[in-house]
Amino acid sequence: MSRIGRKPINIPAGVEVKLDGSVITVKGPKGTLNQKIHPNMTVKVEDGIIEVTRPNDEKENRSLHGLTRSLIANMVEGVVNGYKKELEVNGVGYRVQKQGNKCVMNLGFSHQVIVEDTEDIKIEVPDPNKIIITGIDKQKVGQFAAEVREKRPPEPYKGKGIKYADEHIRRKEGKAGKGGKK
Repeated sequence: MSRIGRKPINIPAGVEVKLDGSVITVKGPKGTLNQKIHPNMTVKVEDGIIEVTRPNDEKENRSLHGLTRSLIANMVEGVVNGYKKELEVNGVGYRVQKQGNKCVMNLGFSHQVIVEDTEDIKIEVPDPNKIIITGIDKQKVGQFAAEVREKRPPEPYKGKGIKYADEHIRRKEGKAGKGGKK
């Protein structure tokens, strides 16, 4: 049986969970999230606890069990604490600045790269080589961070580009590092 799927989810104070057919709505201090639940999964909300159960041990249902429980737990976590991803910009002349609701990035191109806040994703720029992306939906925060990183992914020779704060770039030696001519 799924170890993750079996764990009950505690509903913290100030969080309201509604089940409407196959859609679960989680409302908290930071906002509201909705998620459609697969028809095979059964979700019960009672006494401040959410439990997810499955009808049988078929492979698809076993997979969906843990997934459904994780999605609901992430929603509860998001409306209480929110999620954030930190990105670092490395490179000579590479810098980032915030202008209103736009993040203007100089990334070594002939033009500036501009990314705008969305209604549920906010961008903060504490210093010229750091970007913090925050929001309540874990999937949207991760996707937005990946799209910003994609503007100039880190390269392995000098390490220039945009990388996650906890990401390690495997470095390569240049062509001079092979040992040269013989």
